[in-house]
Amino acid sequence: MVDFSARVILITGAARGLGLAYACHLGALGAMILLQDAGADSNGHGEDHQVVETAAGTLRADGLDAVALAGSIASREACHTLIEEGLAVRGRLDAVIHNAGWVAYETIEAIREDAFDRMMDIAAKAPLWLAQAAWPAMKEAGYGRILLTTSDRALFPQYVQPGLAAYAAAKMAAVGIVNVLAREGAADGIVVNAISPVAKTRMWGVESEPDELRPSDVAPGAAFLVSEACTEGGWILRASNGQFHATRASEALGVSYPRDLSAVRAVSVDEIAAQWSRIAVPAVEPRP
Repeated sequence: MVDFSARVILITGAARGLGLAYACHLGALGAMILLQDAGADSNGHGEDHQVVETAAGTLRADGLDAVALAGSIASREACHTLIEEGLAVRGRLDAVIHNAGWVAYETIEAIREDAFDRMMDIAAKAPLWLAQAAWPAMKEAGYGRILLTTSDRALFPQYVQPGLAAYAAAKMAAVGIVNVLAREGAADGIVVNAISPVAKTRMWGVESEPDELRPSDVAPGAAFLVSEACTEGGWILRASNGQFHATRASEALGVSYPRDLSAVRAVSVDEIAAQWSRIAVPAVEPRP
């Protein structure tokens, strides 16, 4: 049995949607939950600290161990402050789940630099700064779990949507961060992974409990990735409708990178054009 007794887990964007589902699930499994949320609207604007206070109160009313940590994570300083506050609660921090974010549509001709920067601050920079701040305590403990959030809207060309270039850039950045931190943390018992969830939340314009694609159906996957049972990093767990599939890029056999890609040889653009059908071969995900 996966047991979270005595574990302290910080979840960003935890007052609603997927974050709240993670909090409820992990709390029911015995973890103490630290809920961070700025209380922003569905476009990432504004702050309302009462939102996370109410969420934490609801968990406590259900007999779960929960503490609200209201405020923004839009800067390195804010992320480090959040981790310091989290560590002060029980003197330990076993896992960090970075779930906070939003979906913003802006076509390529309309993207503004401030909007792009705001997206990157929350979805790409924040998980890096949170990991940086939590790293020393986890390293000293010889144990830690860090979970970042990516999206199929960035990972798979067939699922992209017009207007999500900034969103996709941030979600792909999360994958790169996971790949590196998984390697950096392995020697110290820090396991870093990503989750790519699909759920009907207010990002879909859904406020009530949906009849499918429920956040609660994703939560067990997130719980596993921040549990002691998960011992391998660098994975992306696709989670949707109570189904789970883990994926990660893996080099082909026979490659001696970077000098020998064990690939199609060509010395001119014409040769590349002539052999493009052999060069460009889609990598199709396997299924059990």
